[in-house]
Amino acid sequence: MLLADLVAASDDVARLSGRLQKIARLAECLSRLDAAEAMIGVSFLSGTTRQGRLGVGPAAVVAASHVPAAPTPALSLSDVDAAFSAIQRTTGKGSTAERSRLLGDLFARSTPAEQDFLRRLLFGELRQGALEGVLADAVAKASGLPAARIRRASMMAGDLAVVSAAALSGDGSALDAFSIELMRPIQPMLADTAATVDEALSMLDDDAALEYKIDGARIQVHKRGAAVRVFTRLLNDVTDSAPEIVEIVQALPADELILDGEAIALRAGGRPHAFQITMRRFGRTRDVAAGLAELPLTPFFFDCLYRDGTPLIDEPLETRLAALGDVAKAFQVRRVIRPTLEQARVFLAESLGSGHEGVMAKGLRTAYAAGRRGSAWLKVKHVRTLDLVVLAAEWGHGRRKGWLSNLHLGARDPETHSFVMLGKTFKGMTDTMLASQTEQLLALETHSEPGVVYVKPELVVEIAFNDIQLSPIYSGGLALRFARVVRYRPDKTAADVDTIEAVRALAPSID
Repeated sequence: MLLADLVAASDDVARLSGRLQKIARLAECLSRLDAAEAMIGVSFLSGTTRQGRLGVGPAAVVAASHVPAAPTPALSLSDVDAAFSAIQRTTGKGSTAERSRLLGDLFARSTPAEQDFLRRLLFGELRQGALEGVLADAVAKASGLPAARIRRASMMAGDLAVVSAAALSGDGSALDAFSIELMRPIQPMLADTAATVDEALSMLDDDAALEYKIDGARIQVHKRGAAVRVFTRLLNDVTDSAPEIVEIVQALPADELILDGEAIALRAGGRPHAFQITMRRFGRTRDVAAGLAELPLTPFFFDCLYRDGTPLIDEPLETRLAALGDVAKAFQVRRVIRPTLEQARVFLAESLGSGHEGVMAKGLRTAYAAGRRGSAWLKVKHVRTLDLVVLAAEWGHGRRKGWLSNLHLGARDPETHSFVMLGKTFKGMTDTMLASQTEQLLALETHSEPGVVYVKPELVVEIAFNDIQLSPIYSGGLALRFARVVRYRPDKTAADVDTIEAVRALAPSID
């Protein structure tokens, strides 16, 4: 298949609003792929490359994409995939220049629409509505197989692209090979959000467990005898970065295990370090021993998916928790079972008081729905907000093409009578909001550069966020984590927005 055909399908999906319409358009595209192309095409439509990281940064992508485009489509999916593989294999002296050359050659062979697609793919900004759930249903429709089989196989394989190749290659018998397997990570179960513990318990019919919601690194740990592997939420193997977790799991009283949990760095008093401090451990590839001494990790497990030859993912949570208690009682996350409403409120307050994010509410009768986000697990977090001013906005892509979307957010600095940037967000915006802010921001435009419109700092927006972390990117040295728009505040002026000092006061100590 030509890349242009996949780009056309991606653009169509971005324009379509209905889930069934998206599925039908994707299925039509996928049905024309052979098995080898299916892995490439599904990866691209998911917003990733088959190779993972290519070793090229944003600046290299921008430089490579500023070349004259090809007049007509000629690139196949296999051509693009081969180019990405060649870029990834390029290492050693002079590799940076060679990777840039290879990337430039690829963009030179691409049409304008293909260049835009590749640029967004490499930036991780391919947001056209082809979420994995939609893609899984599209694979099912294209292959003529039940969607439940596709989801189940994808859950076990941890890779929808691999499953798609198997599904589209024949009668579906190849899917039988995908089952729970030690040392092969499965996709983690995800959670929806509830506004309060009252709402969460009501949604779960009061048959729930409440757990501390720990803001650490999601881990899935596999054990077979003395062999232990640690995987991240994205299914990357980080075993070498977490020797203390390996040692803890090796000592647990079971020969075979798959445990789900969080790893976090704790302060001397037991309170958690900020998320970015914990993540320093997983960013290290050298001198792990020093990291272990300076910033030891503690695992908090909340689920047991496999124990001594018995898969547990289809068992109710209550059964899985009993198994977890048998093998890892000392390393379980703090939990209460079937709390009253008053007990739940107290438990939430205790979690927040201990420095954690909030609580998780989980249905005790539910199976482990790996790779899916649903109401069987609900997160209740303490949401904080700031009133900030819009400093600039970036033109959107895909469904948001033609609208100013990604907002640059600033806090007020009373000493310099200016504004300090704290990050960007494109989340939380309705179509109505996108249209309105585009009109208002264009009226406030001071100047622009490719893709970005800079504006007079007059438009005030209320921003919710989960955390504040250190950032070398922004002048204030801070950035909001998981920022999203709550609403615009036409009742406020730029003089009313929160100050950078107020933001610093909210930031956790991260020394």
